[in-house]
Amino acid sequence: MLVAAAVCPCPPLLVPPVAAGAAPELDGARAACTDALGVLAAARPDLLVVVGPAERSGRGPHLQGARGSFRGFGVEVDVRLGPEREPVPQGSLPASLAVGAWLLERTGWSDAPIEGLGVGEPLEPERCIQTGRDIAARAERVALLVMGDASACRTLKAPGYLDERAAPFDAEVARALGAADVAALRALDAELAYELKASGRACWQVLAGAAEGADLGGSLLYEDAPYGVGYVVATWS
Repeated sequence: MLVAAAVCPCPPLLVPPVAAGAAPELDGARAACTDALGVLAAARPDLLVVVGPAERSGRGPHLQGARGSFRGFGVEVDVRLGPEREPVPQGSLPASLAVGAWLLERTGWSDAPIEGLGVGEPLEPERCIQTGRDIAARAERVALLVMGDASACRTLKAPGYLDERAAPFDAEVARALGAADVAALRALDAELAYELKASGRACWQVLAGAAEGADLGGSLLYEDAPYGVGYVVATWS
């Protein structure tokens, strides 16, 4: 059963060496992520699953000890998904899970075994929901770290340019995540999310499936759109 979840954005810019001189701009988001991971630790889960958007080659599952890197962003920063294990899992973490691994390393996570799951953006809502149900059934106390960004169309300089639908979409996402509103997350429009380049849609619907019947309460810790991309941090417990 799902006992806790943390929702965090997944831009590599969260990692200060990647952001370089712009790193202070995301200090608020980093602090909120740290607080969110504290909620996961306090829940004392038997299993933590990190879920994040991924291209086909990065879809999981990724076992504990899997490695990721930010070398593709020009910095020599490597990460590992939880404590090392033997044999070392093959394959590389997708960027979203590498950011999640970095957050966990930063907070010194050692509270429960970890796995990672990369979720393809096109995954249909009902399959996302079923994936979440399957994850929640894997242990008596399951926690989720859900990585994903909201729209990338909030300003003229955003990666997806300005789309007037982006702000209301992001507002509803932030409300639903902050309220632990499972029904609202299930109802997210996959086509609209795709058009707005919201990478987190499928992952949030995995969370919705995992949380069915868990009766968790939510808290919104951060919501902003630096660089024209919507970033949300929330906790469910």
